Amino acid sequence: MTKMKVLGVAVALAVAGSAWAATVRDEPIQPIEAAQVSDPGKVELGKKLWFEPRLSMSGIISCNSCHNLSMGGTDNLKTSIGHGWKAGPVNSPTVFNSSLAIAQFWDGRAADLKEQAGGPIQAGVEMNMPHTLAVGILQSIPGYVAEFKAVYGKDKIDIDMITDSIAEFEKTLVTPNARFDKWLKGDDKVLTEKELAGYTLFKESGCVACHNGPAAGGTSFQRMGVVEPYKSSSPAEGRSAVTGVDADRFNFKVPTLRNVELSYPYFHDGEAKTLEEAVDIMGRLQLGRTYSKDEIGSIVAFLKTLTGELPQIAMPHLPPSSNDTPRPEPFK
Repeated sequence: MTKMKVLGVAVALAVAGSAWAATVRDEPIQPIEAAQVSDPGKVELGKKLWFEPRLSMSGIISCNSCHNLSMGGTDNLKTSIGHGWKAGPVNSPTVFNSSLAIAQFWDGRAADLKEQAGGPIQAGVEMNMPHTLAVGILQSIPGYVAEFKAVYGKDKIDIDMITDSIAEFEKTLVTPNARFDKWLKGDDKVLTEKELAGYTLFKESGCVACHNGPAAGGTSFQRMGVVEPYKSSSPAEGRSAVTGVDADRFNFKVPTLRNVELSYPYFHDGEAKTLEEAVDIMGRLQLGRTYSKDEIGSIVAFLKTLTGELPQIAMPHLPPSSNDTPRPEPFK
């Protein structure tokens, strides 16, 4: 074979390889793409504020307390513990891939991540810090004043800048390259027969009607308990708290299934302790179907293929308080 022919074969193989890599299976769940950072300064500032306990009245609670980036972006508690050791009314949803959701919070009361970021800071059962005081604390810390000026070009910090930078950091918390993503992109060897059988059952049962798109959920509000009523210990009433419409009672944002093996316990009230229990309840209450033990095992095996590459976060060094920085108040 001549050198020209060898070169031609190599080029043809390279083109074929590129075409294969660009192929994505036509499925209701699509691959997650890597995060695109448009403003590194905002992201770095937002990361510091994410881990900043001085944004809480007690001085010990940060965003990461309830959305722990080392624990699947949640706290693995039935319901989160906030200011004064008070238990909140709902389970903490994962922050990973939250940028792909239709809205934020279980009831969707925040339209986007920026609006959501301000809620926990001032919520009495969470960080219990009025926005005016939160701004004042950051304004009293020279390191933050300098960094906010470098990023936003202003000497005065405001809550809008705080929530904007936190939201920009959260947008980077995506988890691409799950084994299921690799299968979607054409790798037939990456999933086992049991995992593929679980996905087939997941589709044929109708789970994909709600759990679809890149995040496998998060894009609609659905009633909890369609076929059978759901009995919950939580006072949360879902979407009706936002819309005021009685028909929206017990409608909650469909959670993402990405990294679901890490984000236990499950549902808005954290009542399901395991994935097996969650699958069983969803089958009966939402689909009117009682899965066998083997079927549940197959679906759970599939769900674990949705665990992606978690972001590698370097812990930030927070600037020290000044003599003028208000000190935390003990719990009362």
